[in-house]
Amino acid sequence: MTIHSLLTPENATVIFIDHQPQMTFGVTSIDRQTLINNTLILAKAAKVFNVPTILTTVETQSFSGYMWPQLLEIFPGQEPIERTSMNSWEDANFVSEVERIGRKKLIIAALWTEVCLTFPAIQALEAGYEVYAVEDASGGTTVAAHTMAMQRMIQAGVVPVTALQVLLEFQRDWARRETYDAVIDIVKEHTGAYGVGVEYAYTMVHGQPATGSKAPAMTH
Repeated sequence: MTIHSLLTPENATVIFIDHQPQMTFGVTSIDRQTLINNTLILAKAAKVFNVPTILTTVETQSFSGYMWPQLLEIFPGQEPIERTSMNSWEDANFVSEVERIGRKKLIIAALWTEVCLTFPAIQALEAGYEVYAVEDASGGTTVAAHTMAMQRMIQAGVVPVTALQVLLEFQRDWARRETYDAVIDIVKEHTGAYGVGVEYAYTMVHGQPATGSKAPAMTH
């Protein structure tokens, strides 16, 4: 049995494939706003922990549109690698960038799951990489398409993860103060009830000022 070690900011590359408007329109396996939210969790995790990140797009001008602006804003000045191939692993520039970074753990999110995630994930496995598919930052054209694609990848050896899991796996210890505040900010902004709970504990349990407020917390 193969046991993969935990993900760290030092051993992984994060890859975003085809988070573009036309691809998003075709997603029905997950609520699209939830998809965007989860993708931003993953992107901000990579940014906070200085994890090498690859952005890639397909047929931007002729079909798919530009990569989401919310994603590009997190990586200012980084140009997505433009492709014609549905399969990123068949694009020489993409593979060259993976090889240049040189890390064996590839954390991949893509639209669509059944094509743009499955194809490169399986070929990256064949090339000797460990692949981690971010299930909730990817989407398929149907629930069945997404589910079957995830099952196919898992059977091949891909490890399924979620965006929040990656964020917390990078942090792992709340004593890591250099990233603590940034991680908490991501949690409060993007993780729903978990984030609300963090804000509640911060203000009501620990008596700190509410986020965005400079007034002292009320005491009873």
